[in-house]
Amino acid sequence: MSNYISLLFLFLGTISCKNEEKMLAANEETRPNIIYVYVDQMSANMMSNAGNAYLKTPALDYIANNGIRFTRAYTTNPVCSPARVSLMTGRFPSYFKDNKGNAVRENRGSMKIPTVNQEVANTTIASYLRKANYDLYFGGKEHLPESLTPKALGFNKFSDDERGELVNKAADIIKEKHENPYFMVVSLINPHDICYMALREKATSENDAILLKRAKVELAALDEAMKIPEGISEKEFYANYCPPLPKNYEPQINEPKAVKDLINVRPFRKNAREHFTDNDWRHHRYAYHRLTEVMDKEVQVLLDAIKNSGQEESTLIIFSSDHGDMSSSHRMEHKSTLYEESANIPFMAMWKGHIPKGQVNDVDLVSNGLDLLPTMCDYANIEGVSDTRGKSLRPLFEGEEIAWRETLGVESEIGKMVVDKNGLKYVRYDVDGIEEQLLNLKQDPFETTHFTNDEEFKDDLEKLRKIYQTEWFK
Repeated sequence: MSNYISLLFLFLGTISCKNEEKMLAANEETRPNIIYVYVDQMSANMMSNAGNAYLKTPALDYIANNGIRFTRAYTTNPVCSPARVSLMTGRFPSYFKDNKGNAVRENRGSMKIPTVNQEVANTTIASYLRKANYDLYFGGKEHLPESLTPKALGFNKFSDDERGELVNKAADIIKEKHENPYFMVVSLINPHDICYMALREKATSENDAILLKRAKVELAALDEAMKIPEGISEKEFYANYCPPLPKNYEPQINEPKAVKDLINVRPFRKNAREHFTDNDWRHHRYAYHRLTEVMDKEVQVLLDAIKNSGQEESTLIIFSSDHGDMSSSHRMEHKSTLYEESANIPFMAMWKGHIPKGQVNDVDLVSNGLDLLPTMCDYANIEGVSDTRGKSLRPLFEGEEIAWRETLGVESEIGKMVVDKNGLKYVRYDVDGIEEQLLNLKQDPFETTHFTNDEEFKDDLEKLRKIYQTEWFK
């Protein structure tokens, strides 16, 4: 009898081990390759699938139509380098200090982050995915401090180009046979070339002059984007081809001093606000749309490589941007503000057979800087935590009904804000004294005014003040 029981336990144990092996094998099979397409200076509304009639983005439309698009996604900080620090670390940029001990909130400070500590090094997106046996690839724009570059974190840096050469090399890697799943970042520059339109009009500083001198490729791309179509008169161009001026073309009523300071600190930004004509601004918008179309064609190269190699059902594609561009709203160009044009970014995901297609999520608040890391780890079957306020987006991607965050924090060099799920935004500017604003995207989606002193929103203002101080920016 005892021998029989021993044999039975041995038999059950063998079955258990085999089942466990099958489960592990199944997990390996369901882990996708992950391609994160990260573009520069693209606002959330710069896609035809978002209802923008002044450009055509078939590649981005394909991702949206075959997956999910979020309309309430935000950057952690609406300027290049700090946003990219978040990409790598899953943390707010201000978590880090520059070489003078100041919290990082703008480009220069971000590039001067000293060597990161071991806690950060062990909790980057690269560190986690390496533990999950993912191969790591990075191509394109970096704009990161030395300790957080792709090479320092263990990525295979396959291209320094930021345009066509980059996507062609990425396509070659996609087509290869891979023993392990891989995570690839394709960091495209456009539509960032729009930055040079105002800059070259008034490049008065030494740094601006250096930027222009190095920008031969960028300026050539901008000039091509600004070309009036052949055979079209200037009059017809402005009448029928240029996007109209936005509804929030004029500066916000009672515009904060911090915003004025941001504009005035760079002569080219001040010059644009004070001297660009209506047609100048419309031409700026036209070129911004054309540069976005350039980027869309580059994304198509990646989609073709994935589809033609039969990998659509084994590849998770995520598309987002580091920040947007003001594109003449409030008579501003460039980024760094907490207005929607600058801080609200595109965020889409597609994995055929796993993410239900054609979803538009216009409710849930997404942070690409905080949420990308735990999301990638979730799909890699590994737990990954850096900032505990970051959340895996997988349940939202896959259409699950779950409780989600009520509010979200965003930083900038001129202040910080908390947005809530009902469309309220509490902004605290802090560069020229403390200035508070309560904005209401439902009643005033173009942020033409503010509701800070409105009795109707007195309780909302106080509630968001407390959330700002206790949940996001202590």
